[in-house]
Amino acid sequence: MGRQDLLARLAQPNERRIVLLVLDGVGDLRTDAQPRTALDEARTPNLDRLAARSALGRLVPVGAGITPGSGPGHLALFGYEPTSPEVDIGRGVLEALGLGLDVPPDAVVARCNFATVDGAGLLTDRRAGRIPTAEGERICARLAGRIEAAGDALGDGIEVEVHPGEAYRFVLLFRARAGTPPLDPGLADTDPQRLGVAALPVQAAGGAGESARQTAERIAPAVAALQAELRDEERANTFLLRGFSKLPVLPGVGELYRLRPAALAGYPLYRGVAKACGMEIVDCGGSFGEVLDRLEERWSDFDYFFLHVKGTDMAGEDGDLRAKLGVIEEVDALLPRLLDLGPDVLAITGDHSTPAPMKAHSWHPVPLLLRSESCFVDECARFTEVEATRGAIGTIPASDLMGLLLANAGKLAKFGA
Repeated sequence: MGRQDLLARLAQPNERRIVLLVLDGVGDLRTDAQPRTALDEARTPNLDRLAARSALGRLVPVGAGITPGSGPGHLALFGYEPTSPEVDIGRGVLEALGLGLDVPPDAVVARCNFATVDGAGLLTDRRAGRIPTAEGERICARLAGRIEAAGDALGDGIEVEVHPGEAYRFVLLFRARAGTPPLDPGLADTDPQRLGVAALPVQAAGGAGESARQTAERIAPAVAALQAELRDEERANTFLLRGFSKLPVLPGVGELYRLRPAALAGYPLYRGVAKACGMEIVDCGGSFGEVLDRLEERWSDFDYFFLHVKGTDMAGEDGDLRAKLGVIEEVDALLPRLLDLGPDVLAITGDHSTPAPMKAHSWHPVPLLLRSESCFVDECARFTEVEATRGAIGTIPASDLMGLLLANAGKLAKFGA
């Protein structure tokens, strides 16, 4: 019996409420050049008081040395084993679900970034200067016009849809026309993850079969035509494709653990992960204050709440320690509003680390704070990476967190006689 099956067998409902607050990418590094992290530097009186009454520890999102994407990082927090095949969900379909799209089972979806290339076709900005959402919507409308004008001539026996997302992000949805072979999601990203080089071609991923190779050949002309449409754009003059995927079939956290789960997240990807896990999506803005506004309104409707803060991750990817510190201080200032609701169990952590010196996701463990009436109060005084290494919880797989949340809420029966 797997751990998820065991938790499902022991799960028992009650009225106690669990809050999981995810500060995306909150973990960071102490280095010679950066001797203190954002959590070290931030003024966090509310988090400090909470840490003194809580248990601290660290979470390993996937495995030692494995750098997780946002999808696997969150799926682990929700109790799924992120390396199992059925949980290996591509970013494209998560982004589409987060946008509220009804993704057909036969569709292949890619999450796309508008990007900037120079006259030689070499990437100078993988995010097109983080163009605002309104500009992204305008450019997506231009691509939609190109698709409509091309009709059946765009690609080999495929239909293409474009859907704008937040800022520089959007979604391309591909479907095979009736009477043509189905599409295979086993395609590699076209994003080379670095500047000064050309984007990669649409091609089958390593180890993928003949159907993926044929899918790449059918999709590539459509991608090329849409990229050509953007050549005269000032910033978003191309785009990169990532996370080709199909609709997953997962048992929902509500079904598994007998919960009434809700997700409050401002960005599509995180809404998509939550939706794939069977959570109800509560519309909210992107700021933590707006998340709390909606949480207060819907507090009586659910018993498990996933709250997401994006700014810590964005600052880490930009290498901006001061901005990351600022997001943490903003969350700390608003934390009393969350505590005033009286959650029976509160966990604060991240889905992965995004160290400012690295400007990217990393494999480093993520600090965890867990507060309930039955948690072991340790001697940690602050919510920081170093304090977390001293905490009572220790260093555990992120997929074990759900069991701790359920146990602290009294939602697990005893195992065995």
